[in-house]
Amino acid sequence: MNRLDDKKRVLVVDDVRSNILTLNEFLKDQYVVMMATSGEKALNLCFSEYKPHVILLDVIMSGMDGYDVCRQLKNREETKDIPIIFITSMNEVADEQYGLELGANDYLRKPVNPEICRIRIDHQLKLQEARSLLKDDRNHLEQLILERSEELNQTQDITIQCIASLAETRDNETGNHIRRTKNNVVLIARELAKNPLYKEFLSEELISILGKSAPLHDVGKIGIPDSILLKPGKLTDEEFTEMKQHTIYGAEALLKAERKLGSNSFLRYATEIALNHHERWDGKGYPGGLSKKSIPLSARIMAVADVYDALISTRCYKKAFPHAKAVEIINEGSGTQFDPLVVSCFNKIKEEIRVSALEFTDTEDQKNALS
Repeated sequence: MNRLDDKKRVLVVDDVRSNILTLNEFLKDQYVVMMATSGEKALNLCFSEYKPHVILLDVIMSGMDGYDVCRQLKNREETKDIPIIFITSMNEVADEQYGLELGANDYLRKPVNPEICRIRIDHQLKLQEARSLLKDDRNHLEQLILERSEELNQTQDITIQCIASLAETRDNETGNHIRRTKNNVVLIARELAKNPLYKEFLSEELISILGKSAPLHDVGKIGIPDSILLKPGKLTDEEFTEMKQHTIYGAEALLKAERKLGSNSFLRYATEIALNHHERWDGKGYPGGLSKKSIPLSARIMAVADVYDALISTRCYKKAFPHAKAVEIINEGSGTQFDPLVVSCFNKIKEEIRVSALEFTDTEDQKNALS
């Protein structure tokens, strides 16, 4: 005989005590029999620490009937999975159907055959064990998937950072530019998402993708000759024409990756940003001369984020502009260089952007400009 702790608990619910005792007599050797003479007492036992593994539930009882008990148990998270076997003298198919629709797992008619009852209980216990194992397996699989997804996300982030840093080493004046612009893009996008026009489009997931894409906005600079990229003075017209090609070089590289890896949101938005972040609201930008909303939203956000950071950064040809001056210049470009709505969002969070930029300053000059 199994130890008491190893036995499964079977709750017998019937308002006729003799019926409970009869069931107890042929079940007690195999199970721990719990007894309740009313629906209320049954619920108290089910919500206790030692809840039953299976319930034998009479349908017709004074007060709360079996249907009500079943309904309440199935509506509670902690008891909804306990198998319920209705025991009743009712013979109508409609009654059985109603009980099963409420969530009962089986149906026995009185008088109960002891062997059939034990077989039905064992069947429900085995099914419950199988469901529990499947649930554990599913939870384990979900955890593995979550861990693998996190691992892939980390790998993606590191890869993006490495590629963006490679571009950064070609232009050693940018420093933490890619980190600051990433933060700027996320902050502006979140503010823009409050606008009803963009609320549905700018989900938190998409904002995260835009943040990951932002560091690759200048990846095409890898293809620009050092003589142009690192030139300390003003570029000639021919040199500037070549410099503008970095948008196309970056987009082409990302499109090649997309063709090999398959289309996905990250590569799509990274390509949009790389190609279009120098387009202007008035159509005087490059490389396509796009204007207004024909410029992808991702690139319109990136344009403000990128120019603000360039203004507060130290360059060989200029000192870092103070934050207030950078904000003033951004506002002067509203409606010509920049999307007015994006600039409006920028203005609402300009202090957050300033504080965020302070975390990744390159020079003392820049730090003073932001302080």
